[in-house]
Amino acid sequence: MSVEQVPLAGGLIDRDAATRGSAEALERAWSAADALVLRVHGPSIPVHDVDRTLALVSTRRVSAPPNERIYLGLRDGAPVFAVATEETTDESGVTWKHMFVAAMRLDHAERELVTMALAVIRWHESAQFSPRDGEATEVADGGWSRRTASGGELFPRTDPAVIVLITHEDRVLLGSNVLWETGRFSLLAGFVEAGETLEGAVEREVFEEAGVRVDNIRYVASQPWPFPRSLMLGFHANLAAGQDPEGLAADPTEISELRWFTRDEIRNPQSGLLLPGALSIAGWLLDTWAQDTPR
Repeated sequence: MSVEQVPLAGGLIDRDAATRGSAEALERAWSAADALVLRVHGPSIPVHDVDRTLALVSTRRVSAPPNERIYLGLRDGAPVFAVATEETTDESGVTWKHMFVAAMRLDHAERELVTMALAVIRWHESAQFSPRDGEATEVADGGWSRRTASGGELFPRTDPAVIVLITHEDRVLLGSNVLWETGRFSLLAGFVEAGETLEGAVEREVFEEAGVRVDNIRYVASQPWPFPRSLMLGFHANLAAGQDPEGLAADPTEISELRWFTRDEIRNPQSGLLLPGALSIAGWLLDTWAQDTPR
């Protein structure tokens, strides 16, 4: 499996950390002739109607003080910034779309820009005051940190979460969350707790949500998930020896139903079965497994 295949996985944008630390370098980047801006309105982004690419605009068209600019880095050598906007504008040939809808047609570099921008912008919205003493914070380092007048520093937070594809005798275990509509299923997942290993989080979450034990836990790939600031860590695992595949015990506070599915049921879902979307690592893990040939 190739990590580059995971939706929203990055590595194509030069984050150019050296420029972040210099106000003069940031201003030069903003003033560069080829500098571009990604505008973000809540979860929505602008795309061109014809080819569905990101509607990036020149920095000359955007009025934003330095403390409202987020420096994303260099794409093919050109500086790219992001700014949050409180309203969308009517532009010929451009439509504002929810990130989930728009990103389906974007290339990998554009998806990376959007993922970075949404994650950092959401973090700024919740980090305007220090969680330690309540002191006001100000944007620093091109949007990649915030500082207090007394010298305190805050950095964008990322919450690790494990998501696991569990198999037994060529079937995969999926669960339906109590908050979802009937018929929607996905892989089991949960946040990593303090002082916990990733493998420990996999074991605990599966037991808590499904009442069974797993073994042969293998890391596969990761995916940034900016809703608001998660890093999804994808695993494969097997139902542990001696565990009854029919003895599942769903946690009623989180899971409404647990079911085993064959590869064919995933490849050709029946009417009413809703599986994870193509942009999620859950969908990628499930599709990769379903299309693989059993050994």
